Amino acid sequence: MSAKVLLLHGWGGSNSPHWQSWLAGELAKEYGCVSFLEFSNYDFPKLDVWKRELKEHLEEFKPDIVVCHSLANILWFHLCNEGNISEVTKLFLVAPPSLKCKIEELKSFFPVTAPNNLYAKEVLLVTSTNDPYLSEDEAKELQNALGVEMETIQNGGHINAASGYGPWPWILEQINS
Repeated sequence: MSAKVLLLHGWGGSNSPHWQSWLAGELAKEYGCVSFLEFSNYDFPKLDVWKRELKEHLEEFKPDIVVCHSLANILWFHLCNEGNISEVTKLFLVAPPSLKCKIEELKSFFPVTAPNNLYAKEVLLVTSTNDPYLSEDEAKELQNALGVEMETIQNGGHINAASGYGPWPWILEQINS
């Protein structure tokens, strides 16, 4: 695969054994071009800092595919709402939190509205039936607001290492398809 893949983690990072860490390794194994951006102070993130870091990285790396997990989805929504990013070929929105999230450490990211334009040719929203940060009803509302396809995982939790998502071949197949 010759596409440039950018992985964006959420609150607390996505270090091993998280699926994003596994995915970065899998993509690199076959000389794939992957960037796993580490945002600063990811346990106490600040929207303005993360936006600046992501904008700089998007300019340098120019990804074809972006894979967001958790809070990174909200960060992407903020950039889309500002409207000053380049379109990507594929965008994966994995386990976004509720747009009305009330977690104190994340307050600079909220509230946020679902963007009218996600700056991607293809978008897949990936949610779970029992994500503690996004109810099934909120997932359906988000899907409708974004106008995208959605894959719902049964009992996938927050689709992270804590819910058993280390190696995740399905996401690798989606990226390569």
